[in-house]
Amino acid sequence: MKKIEAIIRPEKLTETIKGLKNIGVTGFTVSQVVGRGKQKDTQGVYRGKNYNVTLHPKVKLEIVLSDYMVEPTIKIIIDSSQTGEEGDGKIYIYPILEAFNIRTGTTDFDIDDLADKED
Repeated sequence: MKKIEAIIRPEKLTETIKGLKNIGVTGFTVSQVVGRGKQKDTQGVYRGKNYNVTLHPKVKLEIVLSDYMVEPTIKIIIDSSQTGEEGDGKIYIYPILEAFNIRTGTTDFDIDDLADKED
């Protein structure tokens, strides 16, 4: 099993989720985050005063799935999220040693079968 963390633009989230569902990836976590990379600072105005925006709003997707689903999932995330501009985001892959189902207390060997479960 692997965990994919993808940091993407918030406006690309809906399109990315649609793509993931199309390949059968239905289990994931979404978090609103802010961060800093190569993307340039921007200017904002609040109550008539200018300020620099140095941390940019992003969305983090966390997906745990079987090894065979990693490549198609990465392709979908890139195809759905890419604009070609700085600030499109990053994808990180981590190994998962074990997963447990909290309800049953058992090891979760069938992480990709989430769509077929009543759990």
